[in-house]
Amino acid sequence: MQLYPAIDLRGGRCVRLYQGSYDAETTYRDDPVAQAREFAAAGASWLHVVDLDAARSGDPVNLPVIAAMAEAVDVPLQTGGGVRNRDAAAALADAGAARVVIGTAAVENPRLVEQVAARQPVAVGLDARGREVATHGWERSGGADLLELAARFESSGAEAAIVTEISRDGTMAGPDTEGLTTVLAATGLAVIASGGVAELADLEALEAVSAGGRGLAGVIVGRALYEGRFTVEQALVRLAP
Repeated sequence: MQLYPAIDLRGGRCVRLYQGSYDAETTYRDDPVAQAREFAAAGASWLHVVDLDAARSGDPVNLPVIAAMAEAVDVPLQTGGGVRNRDAAAALADAGAARVVIGTAAVENPRLVEQVAARQPVAVGLDARGREVATHGWERSGGADLLELAARFESSGAEAAIVTEISRDGTMAGPDTEGLTTVLAATGLAVIASGGVAELADLEALEAVSAGGRGLAGVIVGRALYEGRFTVEQALVRLAP
């Protein structure tokens, strides 16, 4: 299971939201590029970067920051937020993103995932409260079912589905292992878990998630790292085969 340290960008700063609320924001770092360097130096082999401003408005205001991060580190960036069309996906690739994450637009226009996947690596971001998928920076209901979408995107060309249980995100209340097991059973896509990780034991719990002989492909960790619950180095040791 791959570790993806998270860097969420808002106004050029490194922040975390609580349960996806823009009114419940904590700033952890004013220099996301320095944070990217630290995660990479600690041994992370991927970074997960989200432009929260773009996720809300569609305006990629943090694109220069993403480009600076990609230039600063040798590890690939999995990057999303506000990818509403092929041009936005291409702009992230041009900025140095190794894999683009499509969330809202994937729900509203599933065909877009196929179009982007034909040109560059892509993951589908499925952010849900229970099985109800949310869009536009988690501020609207997408009116779609998590499991149905996970199954639908199996043949889209996407490399992975990033599944976030919004009620757990930023809470450090533990991951939704039961829900993730259900998603894993519903799709042949690689599934990357996000939300709720607070301690190393949570990583062990996620490693134990399985369905159809498969386990989770990765886990995104943010607040637990920023608040010193454990380090990237400790997580990598725990996740080592």
